[in-house]
Amino acid sequence: MERAEEMDNFISAAQVPVYEQLDRLSEHNSDPEEVIQPHRRQARREKVPKEPMDVKIPQERNVDQEQVHRSRDEQLPGRPENTTTESPKRWDRCRRGHFLHGPYPATHFGPKACILPNPTSVMHIQDPASQRLTWSKPPVNVLVIKKIRDESLLEPFKQLCRFLVEEKQLVVYVEKKVVEDSALSNDEAFHTIRNQLCSFREGYDDISKCIDLIVCLGGDGTLLYASSLFQGSVPPVMAFHLGSLGFLTPFKFESYKTEVTKVFEGNAAIVLRSRLKVKVVKDIKHVQETVNKYKVEENGLVPQSHTDKEAGTITIQLQALNEVVVDRGPSSYLSNVDLYLDGRLITSVQGDGVIVSTPTGSTAYAAAAGASMIHPNVPAIMVTPICPHSLSFRPIVVPAGVELMIMLSPDARSTAWVSFDGRKRQEIQHGDRIKITTSCYPVPSICCHDLVYDWFESLAECLHWNVRKKQTRLSDSPDSSDTEN
Repeated sequence: MERAEEMDNFISAAQVPVYEQLDRLSEHNSDPEEVIQPHRRQARREKVPKEPMDVKIPQERNVDQEQVHRSRDEQLPGRPENTTTESPKRWDRCRRGHFLHGPYPATHFGPKACILPNPTSVMHIQDPASQRLTWSKPPVNVLVIKKIRDESLLEPFKQLCRFLVEEKQLVVYVEKKVVEDSALSNDEAFHTIRNQLCSFREGYDDISKCIDLIVCLGGDGTLLYASSLFQGSVPPVMAFHLGSLGFLTPFKFESYKTEVTKVFEGNAAIVLRSRLKVKVVKDIKHVQETVNKYKVEENGLVPQSHTDKEAGTITIQLQALNEVVVDRGPSSYLSNVDLYLDGRLITSVQGDGVIVSTPTGSTAYAAAAGASMIHPNVPAIMVTPICPHSLSFRPIVVPAGVELMIMLSPDARSTAWVSFDGRKRQEIQHGDRIKITTSCYPVPSICCHDLVYDWFESLAECLHWNVRKKQTRLSDSPDSSDTEN
């Protein structure tokens, strides 16, 4: 009997809307479990006598409660301001029309079924439409990335650096090979600005802690290169379209002064492009060969790694903005790798390889391999086979929170090769593991208009998506069948 009463109290507590539960939480400044599940509090009161005691609440807890009280309307995008005067239907229409996230799902199913309430599952997911850039302090250090070996970008590069140094009084960082370009060193008019530029070398100098803003001049490769320089938090990226494709570069350089000034003033729309956190676990017996390959290819330091001498492995961690590609390399045999999802074997890939990509990478190599193109704000990971030797192996999309693992199949006749955004290519042997999941450090890409318009404009302008000659309308003349009759 007591158990039945407890379940009745439990279900009645679950029927309280979430935003009302948060109201109680902020008003009473108590534990979420005490508010959402009051039957447990009542049971404790009956069993345990009250005793005076000093309770010290950490400062962080008070801050969290104040944030919940101050921003609970923001945390629940669909919450109405006045539930007594606004009809539910009108509220639902407004919620669906102004937010890119889907409507908050119902938690009751039929007359008696509901989802078990869990206070730890209440989390803040900001709607993509409300993502606006702001500065806590004025930016000081700007990283300018210029496409290498492109003489047509020399003049835009000079204009931008002169504007940032002389007019904006900012510190400009550029790559050392760009500063040492003979075309810049021989330009006497640019000599004064050139001497004020701060240079760095990839793989040797860590600039991740001092850059406030990244400005890219070139194509999509400049944005991928900027992402590779920051294995942790990435500063906002402003990309100008001066390359060949420019799917990820929405800004036109003709109005660079106006656009850069707007970004410095803040309140610019941004799209958070998710990245992949990749861990390559290799046998320590073969690791020296991998280290040598990194030093040769990058001419610098080895990426972040961790050695486990007891297990005899070394783990190399990387971030990828577009995709991780595992292919058969120079071998003439089929690539034969096993694909695991959260530790469970899903399938074996027999073909030329497999692509694991982000939504941003869905318009790159994955699109050429037949995958769907996904908006960068969709939280997902794409798995696309490369020329699979199976007619039924179609590309799939999995939740962003899962962990994928790729290993050579025990029956594989040869090794495989892996690359990250087309770089740091290395060989994968038997026993090596590639673990892939969504990184918590996205690339905040600044939008020219907004995150929806920019993406569809890139589809139309760069990939000529759904371009077709228009079908002509029917004339007023009678149908051919009518004429014959």
